[in-house]
Amino acid sequence: MRAVDIIIKKRDRLKLTTEEIEFFIQGYTRGDIPDYQASAWAMAVMLNGMDVEETTDLILAMARSGDMLDLSSVVPIAVDKHSTGGVGDKTTLVAEPVVAACGLAVGKMSGRGLGFSGGTLDKMESIPGFNVNLTTQEFLEQLRTTGLVLAGQSADLAPADGKLYALRDVTGTVQSIPLIASSIMSKKLAAGAQAILLDVKVGLGAFMQTLADARRLAELMVSVARLAGRKAVALLSDMNQPLGCAVGNALELKEAIDTLHGGGPQDFREHCLTVAAHMLMLGGKAADEAQARQMGEVALQKGSAWEKFRALVIAQGGDVAVVDDPSCLPTARRIEIIPAPCSGYLSRVDARLVGEAVVALGGGRAKKGDPIDYAVGVVVQRKVGDRVEKGQPLFTVHASGEEKMAQACQQVLEAHAWSDSPVEPLPLFYGVIR
Repeated sequence: MRAVDIIIKKRDRLKLTTEEIEFFIQGYTRGDIPDYQASAWAMAVMLNGMDVEETTDLILAMARSGDMLDLSSVVPIAVDKHSTGGVGDKTTLVAEPVVAACGLAVGKMSGRGLGFSGGTLDKMESIPGFNVNLTTQEFLEQLRTTGLVLAGQSADLAPADGKLYALRDVTGTVQSIPLIASSIMSKKLAAGAQAILLDVKVGLGAFMQTLADARRLAELMVSVARLAGRKAVALLSDMNQPLGCAVGNALELKEAIDTLHGGGPQDFREHCLTVAAHMLMLGGKAADEAQARQMGEVALQKGSAWEKFRALVIAQGGDVAVVDDPSCLPTARRIEIIPAPCSGYLSRVDARLVGEAVVALGGGRAKKGDPIDYAVGVVVQRKVGDRVEKGQPLFTVHASGEEKMAQACQQVLEAHAWSDSPVEPLPLFYGVIR
């Protein structure tokens, strides 16, 4: 079997066999197949696609390129959650403690932010001492004892994805639905959860900007999970405007803590409860969404979700005094409230522009390895459909200096658009794929 024959076959729009996909992925992971052949293969997949069976074989081959965790050795069932990335998406910090407080173990390996999309690990590292670099044994032991883990991905899990992702980023092959699905699902299968909730974002601040593309990706990942023997549900959720109000690491952490105490923005709280409800149903803790939703609300109201979050911070070495008193979290040197320049109804709050403004402030990465300023960010105080009067607070910028403050204020102001007539609020969700 030769790599070039596999490239030619996919170039000619023919279906690859399980053995061909396994040969190619394992050969590339070992270094036997060079980058230039992997680039040609990725472009062929980008242009000609893969069917569900090919994509499943690709995911399984990538998952088997490294270690495969078996979480059933420590808990009867564990559930995981994955978001395809967004602006202000701190859902993991609330939904997963809610689920764990309801008695369902959550073992999650998360990533860092890159570009305008924030990363869960960066938010948690706003807490001094919080350790995201757990060994496999530490991950399993914390899952057993605490029922909740939030760590970085081990280099031993799906190493083929790490190599392919870096290659796709520089060869114009990122926007391939089979390759996106394989990147996400190979890591989820390798991480060992038996049930997976997929939060597929759609809109201006998402990778999938059309509902049709988001639905295709969601349906593919759910089908692949089923073929791989896992349970999965995908939610199609809006990312045209930021989720909640806060965008920026420490600011988002503060908003999550407020929500765990029963407060928080209405849209963010609703999003978290919906995600948690579907996770509880996937894990067999609730018979229907109404029961699951009630369980989540009780976990917030009675404080058990907050206690589970504190237990997570303590277990991973974080300074719990800082989460008990969020005013101790990093604070920007300059904070400025920007008033509305006119009266009217908000017709747009462009999530991507807001996310890019936060990256420019230092709250995100333009490239891998860039340092993060945990204190900076933006708090968007109005939503699409809101009536706003001239001079009312529109958003707040947290910056490290005057030049960056001025740039961010201008960019976030440009993210807002106005209408003289009433505008319908944006939906939180567009559908569920089971």
